[in-house]
Amino acid sequence: MRRREFITFLGGAAAAWPLAARAQQADRVRLIGVLTGADKDNSDINRRMAAFLGELQRLGWTEDRNVRIDLRASAGDAAAARRLATELVALKPDVILGMGTQAVTSLQEATRTVPIVFTVVSDPIGAGLVDSLARPGGNTTGFMLFEYTLSAKWPELLKQVAPSVTRAAVPRDPSATAGIGQFAVIQALAPSVGLEIVAINVRDAGEIEAAIKTFAQSPNGGMIVTAGPGSLIHRDLIVALAARYKLPAIYWDRTPGGLISYGTDLIEQHRQAAEYVDRILKGEKPGDLPVQAPNKYVLVINLQTAKTLGLIIPPALLARADEVIE
Repeated sequence: MRRREFITFLGGAAAAWPLAARAQQADRVRLIGVLTGADKDNSDINRRMAAFLGELQRLGWTEDRNVRIDLRASAGDAAAARRLATELVALKPDVILGMGTQAVTSLQEATRTVPIVFTVVSDPIGAGLVDSLARPGGNTTGFMLFEYTLSAKWPELLKQVAPSVTRAAVPRDPSATAGIGQFAVIQALAPSVGLEIVAINVRDAGEIEAAIKTFAQSPNGGMIVTAGPGSLIHRDLIVALAARYKLPAIYWDRTPGGLISYGTDLIEQHRQAAEYVDRILKGEKPGDLPVQAPNKYVLVINLQTAKTLGLIIPPALLARADEVIE
């Protein structure tokens, strides 16, 4: 081959190599890790994952075609969360979705380089997950569950739906910043609406059952169920105990069988999380994507449960509801 032809060949090959590399990168199946602090078989987790995957597909990412999902669940066990986070990071995923503060904390302990998008986190700054909401920096960003001021609405709504309630048990996680923050707001506001507050820890089923049984022995009781992995994992038990002891209860999230709930639309939040994952897979950095607070809270009222408890929901409250279960 003559010198001029050889140089021309080299030039063409050099131009082709980046194109080939880009094509290979585009065709590569991306790995998205998912770590939740709840139970893998939890119906809420399944609905949230369906919304997340549905939005990914709308954005052009189809499971087993150009993206693969690896879901791990710690079921509220902190040691399991750390172990599962380490396992996920070892797989070298392109991005990880972390559901809940415990999951995200464990992921950050395992990596400061793999991008993390979080959901269902109440206080990302207080928990030390990000430095700022506007510019989180580092490898982590996501979507807040709510601002603490939302917790002030729960005692008010409980009194509106059940005016005779004068005492409220508050299932909460005392070891988490979010559990402490929610309880502090509720405790500060409760006297102004005529409520005495009793804390109930949600570490295990036996503790919850014993505490609510003791609480229910005195009259005019109700419940304010705060956000946290314990209240999610033991949700069915809490709902069953509320029904057994005829305790009107308000929940932080839409709860089958629950009297009333007021909180973030978590289905929509996981669709938004898919949009952030898409942007990261296309090259944006999580530290440049602002942490977003909810722009809407959803009020759900269950008239069947109200009837069972002998309650009549005020028409004005029904008119405000985003969903009424007949």
